[in-house]
Amino acid sequence: MSEEATDGLKNELDKRRSAGNYRSLRSPATDLIDFSSNDYLGLAQNARLKEEIIHCYKARLNTRNGATGSRLMTGTTDLIMETERQLAGHFGSESGLIFSSGYMANLGFFSSVLQKGDILLYDELSHACIKDGARLSNAQKFPFRHNDLNQLESKLKRATGGQAYIACESVYSMDGDFAPLPELAGLAARYKARLVVDEAHSTGIFGHRGNGLVNQWGGLSHQIFATLYTFGKALGVHGAFIAGSKMLCEYLINFSRPFIYTTAPSDFEVMAMAASVNLLKTEPELIRQLHDRIGLFKKLISPKVNLIASKSAIQALLIPGNEKVKRAGQHLADKGFDIRPVLSPTVKKGRERLRICLHSFNTEEQITQLASVLNDYLLGEPPAL
Repeated sequence: MSEEATDGLKNELDKRRSAGNYRSLRSPATDLIDFSSNDYLGLAQNARLKEEIIHCYKARLNTRNGATGSRLMTGTTDLIMETERQLAGHFGSESGLIFSSGYMANLGFFSSVLQKGDILLYDELSHACIKDGARLSNAQKFPFRHNDLNQLESKLKRATGGQAYIACESVYSMDGDFAPLPELAGLAARYKARLVVDEAHSTGIFGHRGNGLVNQWGGLSHQIFATLYTFGKALGVHGAFIAGSKMLCEYLINFSRPFIYTTAPSDFEVMAMAASVNLLKTEPELIRQLHDRIGLFKKLISPKVNLIASKSAIQALLIPGNEKVKRAGQHLADKGFDIRPVLSPTVKKGRERLRICLHSFNTEEQITQLASVLNDYLLGEPPAL
């Protein structure tokens, strides 16, 4: 690489350092209490799940260590097709396809399904992979204010020409609040738009045996054009699943470049996906425990702190300013808690926050201690018992 090119990279890094939002990698803090990971149900460390995955792997005599190719070449097996049928049944869809990750699933969907002249209206807080996928399409893209149904309807009225799409997350990854799914489905039906829902942070947590908020609403799934479920968060493994019609899946197989040109998931990954869903069928108390912990935290944290209203495992505590929120994160680490500050530009300037993730394995004592430290640090108050 030329010195000139290197200088350009260095200048950009220096700008980021000056702005206080320079990023670096670090190993998990094993000596701190986890209030940061997306392992909401503790399945990433669940011994029974690990044993079941290994048992399935050893029991299947024709298991391969790797997929050996893309799905359209040598990567499709009876196992992956069988698992896709199983997942479609669990999530209540006609059909579905496994992707290597939620990011790749959204990239593959939005970059291929949206056509020239189509219009995508997406919630401004939608995940980066939705926006990145849309950028790769030839559709027109317009954000609407977070959960603002009036502004969305106003934009739907002006959406003429091609097919209109609405994109949202059922639970937003940074704020932890819900999308108004029934109202969004109603608007989509009224204006003949197609609603696409990313269930990344509700998979495994809401709905019957963790099949998501779309299913929890009951009767809503048939109004959704496509739903994305991920396995790398509450389900504790890896991969993603796009649920929809047989026609949609057939289209993705033929036109989704991230699906066509990516090496298929290994048998081990596919078995892990199936095993994680099956485990929740036998251990539903993990979901109940998580919701108990969420309720306890909300009871103990002072109503005076700047906490975004949320009933999910994600509790976002706003502390504006990169340096200020980094100091808060360090204070919590000094007290024994692993809670990562989220800086701008990941979130809007002035909306920096501590992103607190609650888990079924966090004890009542740990949550009480956390609330006490937060109340004392921010307000000089003990928790409200």
